[in-house]
Amino acid sequence: MQLEFQSFSVEDTMEIARSLGAALVPGDVVALSGELGAGKTVFCKGIGEALGISPDRIVSPSFTIVTEHPGNVTLYHVDVYRLSGEREAEGIGLDEILYGDGVYVVEWAEKIAAMLPNCCIKVKFLFLDDSGRTLVVTAEDSPRMREFASRCTRYLSGG
Repeated sequence: MQLEFQSFSVEDTMEIARSLGAALVPGDVVALSGELGAGKTVFCKGIGEALGISPDRIVSPSFTIVTEHPGNVTLYHVDVYRLSGEREAEGIGLDEILYGDGVYVVEWAEKIAAMLPNCCIKVKFLFLDDSGRTLVVTAEDSPRMREFASRCTRYLSGG
């Protein structure tokens, strides 16, 4: 299933992310892609909040590739911006980290696309203009993803 959401503020992005976060279970991987400043870290904050983690604890990592945030479910915030690609990611064991018991949110996921599980949830951030973004969410059609979509109908494109 592919859904397009419109976000015109940080709060819109947070609300969409909180709704997705409420549908996530241990082992889920959310792959975020988009330009700098598109809202990937804000989206991670919203997912974290849904998992019982204060959004203030989730920041854009400068040099840390994986940050662990304990909550109702542990959130692993993975930022591969500084990695050159999959070979470097494998060299630090990232291919093993992504298959654990937490929820994994990967920023700059396109850099390690072949390492991601086939069933990961993909979120692509596209700039509409200065005031908005389109968030394209691609995931397996499942009851929990349909539930997520139903909680966000006001943000759906054409919705």
